[in-house]
Amino acid sequence: MLDCKVSRLPSGLTVATAHLPASDSVTVGIWAGTGGRFEGRAECGAAHFLEHLLFKGTPCRNARQISEAVEGVGGYLNASTGEESTCYYARAQSKHLPLLLDVLTDMFLAASLPPREVERERDVIREEILMILDQPASHVEELLNATLWPNDPLGRPITGTVESVRGISRSRLVDFRARNYRASNTIVAAAGSVEHPRVLELLAATRRLWRPGPRPRHRPARKAQSRPRFNLLSKEIEQAHLAIGIRSFSRHDSRRFALRLLSVMLGENMSSRLFQELREKRGLAYAISSAVAHLSDDGLLHIAAGLEPSRTPAALRLIVREICRLRHRSASPRELRRAKDYAIGTMLLGLEGSSAHANWIAESLLAFGRVIQPDEFVRQIEAVTAADVRDVANAVLTPARLSLALVAPEFSSDALRQEVARLD
Repeated sequence: MLDCKVSRLPSGLTVATAHLPASDSVTVGIWAGTGGRFEGRAECGAAHFLEHLLFKGTPCRNARQISEAVEGVGGYLNASTGEESTCYYARAQSKHLPLLLDVLTDMFLAASLPPREVERERDVIREEILMILDQPASHVEELLNATLWPNDPLGRPITGTVESVRGISRSRLVDFRARNYRASNTIVAAAGSVEHPRVLELLAATRRLWRPGPRPRHRPARKAQSRPRFNLLSKEIEQAHLAIGIRSFSRHDSRRFALRLLSVMLGENMSSRLFQELREKRGLAYAISSAVAHLSDDGLLHIAAGLEPSRTPAALRLIVREICRLRHRSASPRELRRAKDYAIGTMLLGLEGSSAHANWIAESLLAFGRVIQPDEFVRQIEAVTAADVRDVANAVLTPARLSLALVAPEFSSDALRQEVARLD
């Protein structure tokens, strides 16, 4: 049971804490409920660009002083941008909580976005984009997203493209922040050796600075898909990189727990079906995995593999075969038990540190409007039956929901399409 306290301030800001009595550290972060899918086409990459720029100076601190303030006490400062949230967070000894909150709120509320830094960071992000394009395992994921969600913000790269980042003006970034960084969609979360009243006290000085306004919205995900989609890129590399995405459920759908267990059985660990069949028994792949991802209105089952190019059709045939087995035959009690223990165990182990606790409570509040207790997750997982997993497999694992991306030096488009057709 998480020892959480949550306060909603008159400005609309939500403050949440998790007290961990055995911890000597504290993690504090500011989560904004906005990200890549809140961007218009002309501002692709703006959320990520803005994340970079908040480190580049405020009226009180320049970029170096921001990093030195936290790192100078042995702390850690970072940020991340996703489709539906952007987070700025720091971790240090608990006695440095006032400093961490001061630095983070200064960045979030008062970053000045200096024009010189905007231009300098534009070049930095360009190098980040080119780095991704040079890494086939990352590039194939962007191709898959574009295939899953064509003509949709979800299908565009979080980092933006070289062209889009070149075209984003400082004024557009200022406008994006004004529209999306509002108190109503912002969570300040702290976990570790921390007391809730102390966090509220430290935030009191900023109470008039949080931007008012309604919570920003994104447009619904485009869901129309009636047949498999393919995105195949020929590139002179040594290994083929395969990514499969199968559209599933939003985070609000109760079937997501059965889908998680299906993913565990399919490819989340070394005892999974895909790992055993493709790597252990046949040596077709070094890396093979599956995972699930959920958004507010959509989701997917994801499968990825790195392969010898000539073996790609054979590997895809085995992937399709294991998918069909999940649809046509219920898991054994032993396999279901292993999957449940794995899902529960990884969740609990992942909650051992202050950073994980802060992230858990903030993401829960953004996604569900309340803190999801770990024992609630355990109960939902334990309630899943083998029939539930099979029902989800039959609902989700169909050709009409599947998209496939491949980056490889050589491939047969017809062979890949024929293997996917076996799902019918």
